[in-house]
Amino acid sequence: MIRQAGRSRFRVTGAGVVPAAIGALAALFIALLGVTLTDTGAWYRALAKPSWTPPDAAFGAIWTVILALWAMAAVAAWSAAPDSRRADWLVGLFALNGFLNIGWSLIFFRLQRPDLALVEIVFLAASVVVLIIVCGRYSRRASLLLLPYLAWVGVAAMLNWGIVRLNAPFG
Repeated sequence: MIRQAGRSRFRVTGAGVVPAAIGALAALFIALLGVTLTDTGAWYRALAKPSWTPPDAAFGAIWTVILALWAMAAVAAWSAAPDSRRADWLVGLFALNGFLNIGWSLIFFRLQRPDLALVEIVFLAASVVVLIIVCGRYSRRASLLLLPYLAWVGVAAMLNWGIVRLNAPFG
């Protein structure tokens, strides 16, 4: 946990180092696996996409911000959890969300099944909503940090739907 010491100095206390390190490593793992699974090669380029699709370069920047906020939310909620049982529950919810996040990339890009990814993204969005609600019990800041993630998953779902609508059937 970072605490202010004096007017302009910050120090890291021991209790916050472990959650911060784990949160950062988890976000980095999700980002690296997501990049590995994301193939914007010939198949993806050949897909018809909605006219409002962001440029490919925007996705990396957006996901970097989203995952940084995700990690900060995880640390804030974990640090605010009143006991280890609830902290463990939060870790499980964040792990499930990370799994669903990676799963969407696997289904959409590697399996080349935007139709199935559209079904999976409903579960991803639901997991973000659950995270917001559960984190809000312990840390309002944590739940607020997750709102951009929910918004981006909503945009991704609309893009996914547009791609399915413009290109179906798949498989």
